[in-house]
Amino acid sequence: MRPLPELTPENEHYWKAGADGVLRIQWCAPCDLGVHPPLPACPQCAEGLEVRDLSGRGTVVGVTVNHQPWLPDLEPPYAIVVVALDEDPLVRITSLIVEADPESVGIGLPVEVRFEQHDDVWLPLFAPTGEPVVERAEWPEPEPAPVRPMPSAQHFEDSVAITGIAMSEVGRRLNRDPLSLAVDACRAAVADAGLTLDDIDGLSTYPGGMGGGGGFSEGGIHAVEEALRIHPTWFSGGLETSGQNGSIVNAMLAVAAGLCRHVLCFRTVWESTSALRGNRRGSGVPSAPRMGGEMQWRLPYGAMSAANWIAVNASHHFHRYGTTREQLGWIPVTQRSHAGLNPAAIYRDPMTIEDYLDTRMITTPFGLYDCDVPCDGSVAVVVSALDAARDLARPPVRVAAVGTQLRERIPWDQGTLLHEQLVWGPAQHLWSRTDLTPDDVDLACLYDGFSFNCLSWLEALGFCDRGEGGAFVEGGERISIGGTLPLNTHGGQLSAGRTHGYGFVHEAVVQLRGDAGQRQVAGVEVAVTSSGGGHPGGAILFTTDRG
Repeated sequence: MRPLPELTPENEHYWKAGADGVLRIQWCAPCDLGVHPPLPACPQCAEGLEVRDLSGRGTVVGVTVNHQPWLPDLEPPYAIVVVALDEDPLVRITSLIVEADPESVGIGLPVEVRFEQHDDVWLPLFAPTGEPVVERAEWPEPEPAPVRPMPSAQHFEDSVAITGIAMSEVGRRLNRDPLSLAVDACRAAVADAGLTLDDIDGLSTYPGGMGGGGGFSEGGIHAVEEALRIHPTWFSGGLETSGQNGSIVNAMLAVAAGLCRHVLCFRTVWESTSALRGNRRGSGVPSAPRMGGEMQWRLPYGAMSAANWIAVNASHHFHRYGTTREQLGWIPVTQRSHAGLNPAAIYRDPMTIEDYLDTRMITTPFGLYDCDVPCDGSVAVVVSALDAARDLARPPVRVAAVGTQLRERIPWDQGTLLHEQLVWGPAQHLWSRTDLTPDDVDLACLYDGFSFNCLSWLEALGFCDRGEGGAFVEGGERISIGGTLPLNTHGGQLSAGRTHGYGFVHEAVVQLRGDAGQRQVAGVEVAVTSSGGGHPGGAILFTTDRG
């Protein structure tokens, strides 16, 4: 059954426009601005919006050919596109291409609307107009907001530290109670810090119990508090943070504010066991017959996975900058060699660039090895007040800066196409909060839900210029353990398993402590981590304790 949007007075002008064959969106006449998805008022002038008839013509600015069988009535391969509308190219629509071979669809293809009726909904689809492909070096891009200066001379990062880390058993289809994984990691992290559960006065997690469908959580604060009986003075759990590791930043803020002294942060996944039991995650087919929110603009077109959404941006990057699949492949290939030195990694067998290129396609340009590995496991981190940390069992790992700012629009198809969405803001914000620079970084632990996420973070954090990520990673030497910027030395989520952000903090702390064994980076003093896979991201810069 095709997922369909819930019709409301706010969206009916769009989803029912096909009844008379005219594409319609909201428009602000005073600003001459198209508005989509629908809003209650113009975001620029706050005036009311009209509904305007459009020509239905546009240009493909992003494309991915999906090869996964997501929906029974939509047989792959099919071309998911982002179309920039002629009337306002900064207004984009995610849709499907019809009346054309999916593999022939490229950026710059002129298209016009068609409508396909499903019950009382008319899905806008697009077909080629037959006009020549538009050749352009650049396409219209929304202007990002400026980086905000520090609002205060107080630098909260100076008052906190990481004092304990631990990881539960991690593997594919462990068939264990996810709460037991969380308890294992939490108790071990507290012991690693030289503390007891009586010392812990804060709890923090992502995504919490409400965001935990399909193997995405152990039950959140409620479940872990019941299992450990900590009785915290502060707690937090939720989805809307600066990446998954935003829950760790929240803990730092609580400690710096004096609400607590030692916060236990945890992140648990059991996606592979959940899938074995027949469950699907929230980004898949919705359980309700109709849906609202962001997903209504993507799921009806078979864009069921973040792989599809991020692949659209990857295709634009490839088109604009000449990035190639082989260049991108050096990220998973190099990280697999790192995983071979990590006993806890899920996949440790060597991989060649030929292996990478020969694997099955998921959604162009992503093959199987561009996608991280669903797994079961839990990671826990203890955030402590610095004045307490120096009396504990291990030398504290300091926090030099965090990056959390939103500089782009959040909707997946309305923001930038130049890189993964929502990474440039936190990356630039991070460097605005420290005197350190990219040249000072000894280790990068960057989110790799897909290989292109990682490439985007490398560019956003300034390790290379925008568009030069492919050349930066090509050959793998620069990002190897002995290279100038060792990258994801534990194997990343592409080989070590999708511990969903927390694994990068765990690896950074292991390396800064000098505990990484065969994969230890020599002389590491500064490590940068990032998290967020297309939704708002975040970055944290860690250092050894320099007194």
